Amino acid sequence: MSTPAEPGALPGGGAVPVCPRHPDRESYVRCQRCERPTCPECQRPAAVGIQCVDCVREQARDSRAPRTVFGGGVARHGAPRVTQSLIAICGVVYILQILPNSSVTSNFLFAPVVALDQPYRFISSAFLHSPGLPLHILFNMYALWLTGPYLEELLGRVRFLALYLISALGGSVFFLLLADPFKAQQWSGGAVGASGAVFGLFAALVVVNRRLGREFRPIITLIVLNAVLGFVIPNVAWQAHLGGLLTGAAVAAVMVYAPRTQYRGLIQAGGVLAVIGMLAIVVAYKAATVPPGAFL
Repeated sequence: MSTPAEPGALPGGGAVPVCPRHPDRESYVRCQRCERPTCPECQRPAAVGIQCVDCVREQARDSRAPRTVFGGGVARHGAPRVTQSLIAICGVVYILQILPNSSVTSNFLFAPVVALDQPYRFISSAFLHSPGLPLHILFNMYALWLTGPYLEELLGRVRFLALYLISALGGSVFFLLLADPFKAQQWSGGAVGASGAVFGLFAALVVVNRRLGREFRPIITLIVLNAVLGFVIPNVAWQAHLGGLLTGAAVAAVMVYAPRTQYRGLIQAGGVLAVIGMLAIVVAYKAATVPPGAFL
């Protein structure tokens, strides 16, 4: 005569397997990693079989985040968010510039005479463009859209943003360095535009493609043509182009030639800070060599 099994016991003896996270649920499927029972709610498909949610979380915590070829973080969403954001910011700022009675341009352009008193202009001027020349912003944003996504994907978002902003900074620094304090048009005249940053991206393209063994000669041709136009077309700040070009090349070289070790990120950060330090030295040198009272 057979007798019914007790609740929570198997007919042959032994306890009924239950999910550790839900003890009230019988679970006959086991995790392939920890071999504990796991109920349908806690099951996660794996390459082979099923894993429990705890093991999946532990693996995600222990695994390294994917990195780009030059050590940057791989974005979860592939869209070039930094490039898109920079273009959007420049677009919004341009609209503010062309509003009636707007003072945005005069308040944020770069001029050597106010460089030390209002240092934010070293960067803010890169988000401004000539209000009376729509082609100015259209050309720069088109160039940014052509170069930005490629560099952002290879460098990672943080490194790409650093490259862009420091190239813009370098453009303003060289504009200051090459300005003659005895010529009012150069010393008090303002400069606007993302051209310095864009030339920094051009230089970075050459450095990156050379490092990867890819074709880069057409980019050099593009740089030369744009540089020549800077001297031919009046009222073009070729000094900012030169500064952005040299700064972008230096920052890109630091990022792509840093040794591929566990300290690569620190080496890249140190190199970038060194470039910023050199720009600060250039500003200090200029400030020490101009006549007293030249800066406001």
